This record gives sequence, C-alpha cells and structure tokens, in this order.
Amino acid sequence: MSIGSTDDLGPSIDTGIDTRHLVRYGGSFTPALIAGAEGSYVHTVDGRRILDFTSGQMSAILGHSHPDIVATVTRQVATLDHLFSGMLSQPVLDLAERLSDSLPPSLSKVLLLTTGAESNEAAIRMAKLVTGKHEVVSFSRSWHGMTHAAAAATYSSGRIGYGPVAAGNLVLPTPDLFRPDFTHPDGTLDWQRQLDFGFDLIDAQSVGSLAACIVEPILSSGGVIEPPLGYFAALRRKCDERGMLLIVDEAQTGLCRTGSWYAFERDGIVPDILTVSKTLGAGLPLAATITSAEIEALAHERGFLFFTTHVSDPLVAAVGNTVLDVLIRDRLDVRAVEAGTMLRDGLEAIRRRHRVVADVRGRGLLQGIELADASGSDSRTDALGAAITARCFDLGLHMNVVQLPGMGGIFRIAPPLTITDAELGEGMAILEQAIADCTDHDS
Repeated sequence: MSIGSTDDLGPSIDTGIDTRHLVRYGGSFTPALIAGAEGSYVHTVDGRRILDFTSGQMSAILGHSHPDIVATVTRQVATLDHLFSGMLSQPVLDLAERLSDSLPPSLSKVLLLTTGAESNEAAIRMAKLVTGKHEVVSFSRSWHGMTHAAAAATYSSGRIGYGPVAAGNLVLPTPDLFRPDFTHPDGTLDWQRQLDFGFDLIDAQSVGSLAACIVEPILSSGGVIEPPLGYFAALRRKCDERGMLLIVDEAQTGLCRTGSWYAFERDGIVPDILTVSKTLGAGLPLAATITSAEIEALAHERGFLFFTTHVSDPLVAAVGNTVLDVLIRDRLDVRAVEAGTMLRDGLEAIRRRHRVVADVRGRGLLQGIELADASGSDSRTDALGAAITARCFDLGLHMNVVQLPGMGGIFRIAPPLTITDAELGEGMAILEQAIADCTDHDS
C-alpha cells in the first residue's frame, strides 16, 4: 500500500519506498529515500541533491553534518556517551552554566532533556507543582508537543479521537495580524481587545486554579504567526495579575534563528520558565527547561520529579556546547539578521509578482508565506500548497507546508543559519518557478 493512499495523511504521494512496516505518524513521507546530507543539502539514493529549506525538522541550525558537530560526536561517543541519570559530567555542567549566562539573571537553573515535548512536560509539571494549581492556558493555534501535558496544551491539531486531555486546559485566541478577528476601524487587529476578551472567557471558565500560560514567540506549526509588539508584555501582566507562571516555548525560535539569541528579547519580557530544544542540539535530541533559582528551590522542596532515561546525557550536552561555540564564533545571530533580510526581500518580490502569495511574515530565518484565493476557499489553498510543495521537490527544493487542515496554503521557511546567499537565491528561484508552474494564468 502506498503511504499516500490514506485520505487523512495529506497529499497522496507514491514514494516508491517500501513502507509496509512503518507506522504512519502524520502528513506524508517525502517521495525519495535520503542517503546523506551535508550543509544546506540532502542527497537522495539516486544521486539528487535537494536544498533543505526546513533545516531538517527545523533543528539542523548549523546545517547537516557540520564539521564541528561531527568532531564533537566522534570524540564524545568514544569517551563518554550515556550515564545513569543521577550521574553528572563536565559537558552537562558546562552547558547549564553557558545557557544560564546567555539569559537574563533570573533564568539560572537548567534541566537538560531530549525533545521539545519533554521540556514542555517538565515546565508544565513544575508550574503546577510550585503554584499548587492545575489550569494551563495556550494559544488556539499552538503546538507544544504530542506527549500528555504538551498535547493537552496543543490546539492546532491532534485533539480529536484520543479521549479526555488533562483537566484545566484553556484556550486563548491567536493574535493573527493577517486574519484579524477583533479589529480597529481601519481593519487592523485590535490585539488588546482580543486579549482582554480571551481572558474574560478564561476567567469565566477557570475554577480558580490558573497555574501557567505557555506560548511560542512565533507560532510556527500554527502558521508562522508572530504576535505584534506589545502583546507579550500585556500577556505577562495578565499572568502576574492571576498568579500564573509564564512559560515561553522557544523550540524553533531560540538560539539566534530570529536574529537575536532568544525571540522573547524583542518584547522586553522575561519568562518564568523557558524551554528550548530543536536548535540546541543542531539535529540531535537535546532540550532544556530553564527557570529561576526561586522556582527551582520551591519545586525541589515539594519533591519535583522528572527522572528520565536520558536526562543530563553527556554526549548531547557536549554537542550543545559546540552549538554555542559555533553560534558565537561565527556570529550567527548577525548572520540570521542579514540572511533574513535577504529572504524577506526575495519573498516580498515573489508576492508582488504572484497574486496567489497573499502574505509574508516571520523574523530572521523563520519566515512564512500564505497563499490566498479570491474565493476564500481553504480547500483550494490546501491543494495548491501541496502541489507547490511537490513541484519544489521535483525542482530540487524541500519546502514545508503546514500539514494541518485549512493551513495547507502556509509555508514555513527555516533554512540553516549557515546557508549562503547563493543558496538562498537558489531556493527562492525554485520556489517562484514552482508557484508559476502550479498557478499558470492565475499568477
């Protein structure tokens, strides 16, 4: 059976790959078997070179097989790779200290884990324990992971058919500048009124046990939605008024991708708990939950338990230290600004030439485009997004369309921070060619 033969898996694609023994876990498999990867490209078994505009799963921030990462893994796996979870190693101590030093002074306690979902599980578990409350607020288009508490705080997809989630999960409207719901007279988003309304509903539903609000600075899987400047400062006040902790999930935005070390810096806020993952391991499974000394002390006093098989593993901690080394040495925060400007300019030029491209948004090297149809038909843009994705791949570019119902016309573009100007230009040229090929006279 072809992987594309089940309707709810997205576009029907016959990969030609024997997938009989694989569980299908969402979306559709890419129609080529990958044999290797280097820098900004992946290589198929039949010798094709595909430009990777998604950094793997938005994780390979230094590109594929970066020589410094290869050297660290080679050295570390031969000396100290994995330990009993209660044992510590120098790479773990070093990474915890360096992450703390990269953040505001209050964020000084670090728990090293594996995935973004796991780091969010730890953050939510800690918030519930230290507040003595259980209710968690998150955006209506959020994605925080597929494990228990993270999935309960995820609203963009994956909620139907799995039975009850943890009690006390409440939704906050997503502040979408492109598709505003609460508007000023000129039609622009009135985010303050929307936020007030959202918390009016939350307060009405709450049983008086609001523990935390977990948010992404840019909602990536939710459609590359960036709340406007001022929103998060106002959200911070809403949390403080209710005794809630603010958790910021920087799985995709952390560590220079948006042009600053952490995306929350733009808004002048400091979260109570910060989670980072994807970019920290540069493609390897590494994540961190970071909080204040006061919260950590109270959690410890109350018996905080998050003992996992791979907590504080030395191999990936050593990789995390190398990631920080390369980011600093190569000034990749500056590079993300420069490359992000080039990317934005190129995408805006495509938008001007192709009316089907309705919006360009994002920051640094995490940007998106949204397709639109004059009829407002989501099904048409879903189909068009799938067609453009497939055509891009045919032409040598891997693009990531948001594979959620009604959002298939939104592309996430997150190339590695090491991408060259020539590679960015190549990718945008392929994207524009694919748009033209799939729209014909409609462009």
